[in-house]
Amino acid sequence: MAGKLSKINLNDYKPLREVIFNTLREAIIVGELKPGERLMEVQLAEKMGVSRTPVREAIRMLELEGLVNMLPRKGAHVAELSVKDIMDVLEVRASLDGLATALAANRITEEEIKSLKHVQNQFANYVEKENLQGSIKKDVEFHEIIYRSSRNDKLIQIVNNLREQVQRFRVIYLKDYVSPKELIKEHAEIVDAITSKNASSALAAAEKHIRNQENAIIKSLKTLR
Repeated sequence: MAGKLSKINLNDYKPLREVIFNTLREAIIVGELKPGERLMEVQLAEKMGVSRTPVREAIRMLELEGLVNMLPRKGAHVAELSVKDIMDVLEVRASLDGLATALAANRITEEEIKSLKHVQNQFANYVEKENLQGSIKKDVEFHEIIYRSSRNDKLIQIVNNLREQVQRFRVIYLKDYVSPKELIKEHAEIVDAITSKNASSALAAAEKHIRNQENAIIKSLKTLR
């Protein structure tokens, strides 16, 4: 996986603080900056070719998002992923995905079904080729099509509020701790339920998909510790 932390493009049209914030957030989400790792302002600033001030400001913004913890006398550290954090977020995600998928089964258009199947196939190809970045991108697209197909703006808004936390879990799950065949099968079950307009089966398939993700991530973290 290519490193996210490199020289910042100073010609970027966005404010420097925002560029650094997005760069550090992405590095945390994809695991380049690991849970518990100390964030040294001087080292990060040198690596990105900027001054310490915007790095310090970006770290404070990351703290507000819950991705960084400020520890007394120890400075800033990447927030740890506790089992409770995972359970809390994915319990909510399972319910939201179940509802979104059930609604999509009743409201999805034929054009959206075509898009969903296309992304499903792309995802399967990336997973089988062990292409992590491609798998992550297509997994996000797969679920976003389902959310849009629910035609429920409030539901989509709530899901978006969990986006960064869910993305950290998604990277862990796809990177090291998943059976490719099982994951592809779970996506296929979701697609089959949606295309057959079976809302109850769609809900069950989506919840099963997230529960399996939760169990796999918790198991892996316990093993590592």
